[in-house]
Amino acid sequence: MSATTMAARFTGARPGPWTAFLLRRTGRLLVSLVALVTASFLMIHLVPGDPVQAALGLSASPEAVKARKHELGLDQSLFTQYGDFVRGIFDGDLGQSITARVPVSQMIGDRLPATLELAVIAFVIAMLVAIPLGMAMAVYTRNGRRRRGELGFIGVTGAIVAIPEFLLAVALTSVFAVSLGWFPVALRGGPDSYVLPVLALAITPIAALSRIVRVEALRVFDADYMRTARAKRLPARLVYTRHALPNLLTSSLTLGGLLLSGMLAGTVLIENVFAWPGLGMTIVQAILQKDYPLVQGIVLVYGAAALAINFTVDVAVAAADPQSTIRGS
Repeated sequence: MSATTMAARFTGARPGPWTAFLLRRTGRLLVSLVALVTASFLMIHLVPGDPVQAALGLSASPEAVKARKHELGLDQSLFTQYGDFVRGIFDGDLGQSITARVPVSQMIGDRLPATLELAVIAFVIAMLVAIPLGMAMAVYTRNGRRRRGELGFIGVTGAIVAIPEFLLAVALTSVFAVSLGWFPVALRGGPDSYVLPVLALAITPIAALSRIVRVEALRVFDADYMRTARAKRLPARLVYTRHALPNLLTSSLTLGGLLLSGMLAGTVLIENVFAWPGLGMTIVQAILQKDYPLVQGIVLVYGAAALAINFTVDVAVAAADPQSTIRGS
């Protein structure tokens, strides 16, 4: 039974399009969160071998392993552990790190701001650069003009998209940090320490989004309302900013949400290249140390963040384009 049908049964009236949209999206979000929590919980139990033994080392005595399992609650039944895990999430308790012996939520809270800073700054820069760049290239190459410029733009952006993020990060470090010495090689410090990690994270989304914005802008430029605006002899600046840009923002918001989710995942590689003290570097260290409760907690945070971003983007797009709330989405 869908969330919309349940709401209609309890209230006795069918909700309006906007309410029905929110109910559908909220229902899907809750189902996805339940699946994410369950998958995160099962992660530690599906890993081959004994994670506690692996984290403590092969030299650890059976008594030490048993005591650590009891301390972590891993000697309880699977259903009991799952119930404790879910209750812990509501209480902000994600368990305890096997190796560091501190609460996972505390470790995540200490490192999450660094990851969010990196992802959000890169996202804002990507949106501020990609949308105007895509629109400018659409104006520049409209109606098949300046074919060489179009081919150059497509070729350069296509090459950038094809370069793996970690390789791009290494290249930026080699040129601007090692060879030229303009920026720090690694670690999070002053404003200059943000430049290379943010660039490494933002360049590929800028190239990808600007290509899509250009194609979408060319479609918008041929719409009837654009012809009407040009027929009124409005200044080109008003035609593009008042008539074209608002219609591009809806698709750009959707793509931007996907990009932001991808950027959060991309921080794992970028943080390890630049020794950035965020969740990305922490999860790699936790995997190497076989600290599965910490891996479990970070995966849960990354997954929840991606779901929250997608939900927010869906609502923002629906607010910008109310017609989308009555479609079968």
